[in-house]
Amino acid sequence: MSAVLPKTPKAGSSRPKAPDPAAANAAAASFAVLEAQLGYLSESDTDMVRRAYKYADEAHLGQMRKSGEPYITHPIAVAGLCAEWRLDAQALAAALLHDAMEDCGVTKMALIERFGSPVAELVDGLTKLERLEFNTREENQAESFRKMLLAMARDVRVILIKLADRTHNMRTMSDMPRSKWGRIASETLEIYAPIAHRLGLNQIYRELQDLSFKHLLPWRYAVLSKAVSRARNRRRDLIQKVQADVEDFFAQAHMEVRVSGREKTLYSIYKKMDEKHLSFAQVTDIYGFRLIVPSVIDCYTALGLLHQIYKPVPGKFKDHIAIAKVNGYQSLHTTLVGPSGVNVEFQMRTEPMHLVAESGVAAHWLYKEHESASAQSERLGTQWLQSLLDIQTETRDAAEFWDHVKVDLFPDAVYVFTPKSQIMALPRGATVVDFAYAIHSRIGDHAMAARINGDQAPLRTELKNGDVVEVITAPVSAPNPAWLGFVRTGRARSKIRHHLKNMAQTESVNLGEKLLSQAMRAEGIQQLPANDDAHHALWEKLLRFTGNRSLQDLLMDIGLGKRIANIVAKRLTALLSEMGQKPDALLLTRERFTADESISQGAIILDGSENASVVFSRCCRPLPGDDIVGYLGRGEGLAVHTRDCATARKLEHKDSERFIGVEWSDELTRSFETAINVTVVNGKGVLARVAGAMASAETDIVHVDMGQETPQDTAELKFVIAVHDTAHLEQVLRHLKRTPSVIKAERQTHKGNLAH
Repeated sequence: MSAVLPKTPKAGSSRPKAPDPAAANAAAASFAVLEAQLGYLSESDTDMVRRAYKYADEAHLGQMRKSGEPYITHPIAVAGLCAEWRLDAQALAAALLHDAMEDCGVTKMALIERFGSPVAELVDGLTKLERLEFNTREENQAESFRKMLLAMARDVRVILIKLADRTHNMRTMSDMPRSKWGRIASETLEIYAPIAHRLGLNQIYRELQDLSFKHLLPWRYAVLSKAVSRARNRRRDLIQKVQADVEDFFAQAHMEVRVSGREKTLYSIYKKMDEKHLSFAQVTDIYGFRLIVPSVIDCYTALGLLHQIYKPVPGKFKDHIAIAKVNGYQSLHTTLVGPSGVNVEFQMRTEPMHLVAESGVAAHWLYKEHESASAQSERLGTQWLQSLLDIQTETRDAAEFWDHVKVDLFPDAVYVFTPKSQIMALPRGATVVDFAYAIHSRIGDHAMAARINGDQAPLRTELKNGDVVEVITAPVSAPNPAWLGFVRTGRARSKIRHHLKNMAQTESVNLGEKLLSQAMRAEGIQQLPANDDAHHALWEKLLRFTGNRSLQDLLMDIGLGKRIANIVAKRLTALLSEMGQKPDALLLTRERFTADESISQGAIILDGSENASVVFSRCCRPLPGDDIVGYLGRGEGLAVHTRDCATARKLEHKDSERFIGVEWSDELTRSFETAINVTVVNGKGVLARVAGAMASAETDIVHVDMGQETPQDTAELKFVIAVHDTAHLEQVLRHLKRTPSVIKAERQTHKGNLAH
């Protein structure tokens, strides 16, 4: 077969020298089982699946799994899972062919010719990027997932086939070397099980969790499995009694109901024990019941009837019908105190709800008549995919994208409301900023404050179920780097980073332009040449000299300190001289005359509006009124120090050419942080009095450190406060010194010596 090229088989398979007749019979038998499941397809569709099987069988000819079975039995098993979900012929063909491109060298074009473009696109979406060179396994993994994500957004069948593939691999993991168990099981638990949960495939979700648990922690799995089995035997009578009581009571009420038992998965029991530090005996809700009733109103009626049979456990009622989960799941949950004081959980749902709860997105293919429930599930799944697509367009770093994906797959959710009563689902631990970005990136970028349930709340407040959240925005507000420390969703994190990166680039370009202009004046050139057609050749020559792609890149490098403005200015002046433009002798004389003064005429003016491009160093925390210097760090932008700062002096001794003139503007746009030490006589209310003195001096406390020492007669309090300038700081210190209990109040200096 021309489309099949020889290739080294993947891990988990091997190639014997000649095909085994017994193996061929085993493969044919496996396909016969699959064929028996295809009764829902038309004859032409069934024929496509047969052709795909023959093509895949030939492609994988001679490949064996670690178990000794022919490799083709794996694609057949994957297709069998897809058939259980009633996926169409294209998806089943893609499932049979899903390893053909990756393992056997089959080309995408060959698949298009044989089976059409949709099947080829599905297979291509499932194929890992193993032919590209990556620095690390993690980068390869992230890029492969990114590729699959894009394919998923176009066609959700990609992830359904992938989940079927992963499920069969996990079921047969015992045949793999133990050295691979940990990595594959961890990836399944972190990525694929949560995807199954997101798409509402609860049966697959629970199975993947248990199989991952079994291969990650085999000893704990075995011990817990035995404990559950013993408990099941002990409580068999209790379970039967509860089921009989419920069925009898509903029959007396003339209400149609289907009751089935439900057991917590081993992984969910283990997780509960681990998170809440419980022993197995303390986990009381291992067993539960599911009640399937005819209509939504019957769910609530059933709830009332159950509460007449057994007493409800307070705080253990959840209405996921009124507020559906993010994956479309709907049910009423209640926990009741059953016989012998054992807690038993009950779930009430209708048949359509049950279909979506168990099969999620796959319910769309399983039962076409339940279009509304499955359409909602598919829509919710698409919203999540769109969120990840937004992140991937802004995040080009593979590891960062991988982190975002893991965060957004976190299955626990809180449900909050907008002021207009729209429901928003967010991961547990999400904050107001996450909520703002979930609504729209513009709301997040300009968020200034918030009201939760009508009360003012900080932007970092974690949201709880049922909160009504209103975000207050302002055009001047912008994302704060500190937000990255508390946001929970990948969308918020990527939007903040994207904004900060763009802002830093813009500000670095502006700073670079100022620095180059200043350096050009020192060379006797009044202003930078225009970036126009007349000067195009000039800038091209300069960019060849510096190695930058564009003028913007060059200015950004100067602003970040990657290039020295003086060197670039000298080269630019030489190029201008070649064009006939000579330095202005008067300007040159004036600049040289003022160069030795403490403040040069070309100094960078600071007013506090600088964000990413200018850093006010934490070692000395300069304030307006301080004598300051600017240090252009390599790739770090402009760092501002006080002139007597020890760090600045060391840098000046080592790297003097990187220092530039900076001065304070007459008009400042904000307050600045500084650190003070306050020594007090220890006693009741002393901190309140100190804080009161600062408030009366109209300063804000940014941070307070009381130390870890045991209580003494005196204590040293360290504050970081926000003031307008050195005069304002002096006023704050005077207020503090007049406060009873305060012995000393001083500004911190970098050396540790304290100065008034």
